[in-house]
Amino acid sequence: MLKETFTVMRDLPRVREIVAVLVRHGLGNLVQRLGLSKGLERASDFLHLPGNYETELLESPVRVRRALEELGPAFVKLGQVLATRVDMFPPEWIAEFEKLQSNVPPVDFALILPELTALLGQDPAGIFLELDPNPVGAASIAQVHRARLFDGSEVVLKIRRPGIIPKIEADLRILRHIASLMEFEFTESRRYQPVKIAEEFSKSLRRELNFLTEARNSERFAQNFKLHQDIVIPKVYWEWTSESLNVQSYIAGMAGNDLSGVDAAGLDRCILASRGADAVLKMVLIDGYFHADPHPGNVKYLPDNQIAFLDFGMVGRLPHPRRDQIVDLLAALAQRDEYAILNVLLEWTGDTVVDEEKFTADIAGFMFDYENLALKDIRFGHLLNDIAQMMREHQIMLPSDLTLLFKALITLEGLGRQLDPDFQMVTHLTPFVKEVILARFSPRALMKRSKEGVFEAVQLLSGLPRDIGKLIKQARRGNLRIDLDLKRLDHFGQQITRSANRLTMGIVTGALIIGSSIVMTVQAGPMIFGLPLLGVIGFVLAVLNTIWLVLSIWISGKEEI
Repeated sequence: MLKETFTVMRDLPRVREIVAVLVRHGLGNLVQRLGLSKGLERASDFLHLPGNYETELLESPVRVRRALEELGPAFVKLGQVLATRVDMFPPEWIAEFEKLQSNVPPVDFALILPELTALLGQDPAGIFLELDPNPVGAASIAQVHRARLFDGSEVVLKIRRPGIIPKIEADLRILRHIASLMEFEFTESRRYQPVKIAEEFSKSLRRELNFLTEARNSERFAQNFKLHQDIVIPKVYWEWTSESLNVQSYIAGMAGNDLSGVDAAGLDRCILASRGADAVLKMVLIDGYFHADPHPGNVKYLPDNQIAFLDFGMVGRLPHPRRDQIVDLLAALAQRDEYAILNVLLEWTGDTVVDEEKFTADIAGFMFDYENLALKDIRFGHLLNDIAQMMREHQIMLPSDLTLLFKALITLEGLGRQLDPDFQMVTHLTPFVKEVILARFSPRALMKRSKEGVFEAVQLLSGLPRDIGKLIKQARRGNLRIDLDLKRLDHFGQQITRSANRLTMGIVTGALIIGSSIVMTVQAGPMIFGLPLLGVIGFVLAVLNTIWLVLSIWISGKEEI
């Protein structure tokens, strides 16, 4: 906590700026609950920030989205990542997060030129025959300039904005501190693990800031689609690419939402929708490595109905076990098998405790809604959203790789329906699911799993004597410890406590009876009705204790029944 305090003090000017933006957008209550304003007062920096009445009339998702936009690159990226968390936020929040854009005024090329020269190792004029100082796109992290090489090849230069790293690092430190405060102050937020989300977001953003990572991603996708002539991936020029600069081939084409351009160029919308869906499903189910943000700005349509994918800063990775789970889920959905669906979803719950009976009933209701629908009538995006809503209701967080996948598939279906109103995502899924299932049970796959099983068994047996030896040594030294995690252990402890209390009361009652009997034989002290007063009090207390014991035993017996 002391380290975090020093961090906040170092970033105090930025903290004040963040607080001002939050208050201006009607989020002053959040600032107060997190204690950010108090921290500023302790730093002798008093807040006098009036709220905006008109802003406070807006819905909370709108106010949060506007605040994130104003706060800059790190917060915009955070909102874009939260837009993938359909398991955490309802549709109205997701819709607002999806509106987040990081378009900002471009940096003057004269300010970029010295850094560009240093990155290239020479004057850009010695490498590029032409270099347009006017960017074709500008975002909060980078801006893009077109250029032409001396051999006539057209390229684009994605250049990181000067001085952006220190500001983003400060924002990431502050976000980490805010996440810690949220877990401490908002008990209802702990199930969402804000600190873990902040850490994962920091890693993701740092990867996105490193253009070498994006270039390597692009190369991998190019390798995966080298036999697919209808899919185009930009070529990376490695000799000039670095952490701050990405030089790649320029792709001339129509943006993913330029439907009038598609029609004017004579392209076939149905073919484009089909090829785009097949490409992404190949990424997900076959390669296990997919473009996590296939929105219209990252897709271009080319002559001969080719499709180009751009910007590989955000990608998703799916290991084989996860792909098998996805295939099992899709197969269960197709077969309307609610128990198979339950098994897959329970695997995704992790350590979360779930009311399985209620969860099973909700899945049955979910399947009933789709039972009589024809395959062509199923909206895959709606289906995924319904699953996410069900997970939210049971306070289940999806693994991060699945949230990216859900968002990518929902975006893909929306893009396909823009091109072709009759586009059916489910019809494209079926052949891929069959292919994966057949591959899973092919002789080669079965042989591989058999070899892995034998190898693991041999490893286990060969290590068994060593493990037994360790246990014996620990037992000899008195260091052997056995941890038991027993269900209803707390209830068992309560029963022991009740039994001990009753035993104690029984002993006290017996002592009172014996002591009172002895006192009754002594004709001394205060008397009542000719009997010693202390003896009478002792017998009364003994009777009351006896009644309490009988009643408690009877009531506990009724509860157990």
